[in-house]
Amino acid sequence: MTMETQATELETLVREIRDQIAALAERVARLEAASAPRERVAAAPEAAAERAAAKAVETPAGPEPISEEELLAISGALAAYFGVRVHVRQIRLISSAAWAQQGRVSIQASHRLY
Repeated sequence: MTMETQATELETLVREIRDQIAALAERVARLEAASAPRERVAAAPEAAAERAAAKAVETPAGPEPISEEELLAISGALAAYFGVRVHVRQIRLISSAAWAQQGRVSIQASHRLY
């Protein structure tokens, strides 16, 4: 093979590789666009303040309901952890002394006693 044919073949290979990379980049962009969560339009700050004031008046002394922003953050964290889109059915705040006790047990168990 001459130098000219080698250079021509090399240029052809480089061109093919660039085309494949461009096709893969296009495919990745389409897949990311399809799997990206839809962005929500943020409400005006005045409307958010009015909703917060209404909640404060309506909410009894019990636990506050979970806001939409918190729900989105929780579902986003679950989707990132599991790697798939998840459907959150229920969220409850569970306060129990058992969690605290189990935490203390695990910490104390990690210490070496002689």
